[in-house]
Amino acid sequence: MSLIERNSRVTLHYRLGSTDDRVLEDNFDEEPMTVDLGQGAMAEGLELALIGLRPGDEQTIDIGPDLAFGHVDETLFRALPRAEFDPGFELEPGLIIEFATETGDTLPGTIIDFDDQVVHIDLNHPLAGQTVRYSVRIIAVENADQTLH
Repeated sequence: MSLIERNSRVTLHYRLGSTDDRVLEDNFDEEPMTVDLGQGAMAEGLELALIGLRPGDEQTIDIGPDLAFGHVDETLFRALPRAEFDPGFELEPGLIIEFATETGDTLPGTIIDFDDQVVHIDLNHPLAGQTVRYSVRIIAVENADQTLH
């Protein structure tokens, strides 16, 4: 059985949550996800924690901000004119909406507060500054040095 290495292709079930057991994402009741490690598709801390696991292994891993979603960057707080939002759009604190960047990409922003004039948003990742908890079950591992028959 193959062990997970730095550049393995890994098929797994995962659950992402907070350390107070609030679940944010969970695919245990769905098809497993397949990722190529080392490509940035998963938090660096999770990738590092998977190394050495094998199919059938289950693990729960707490990952701090340094290796998960980063620390809060104070420069990513913005104040936008309320007029830039559709008048019929119902704003509420904690609401996460997509914002377009100058390059055409999108990034999530969290509404902090608002009034008739200004909307204060946080463009940090919603999990920035937090320790997160992943639970994983490894389904399959493929390594580059394996030959298919």
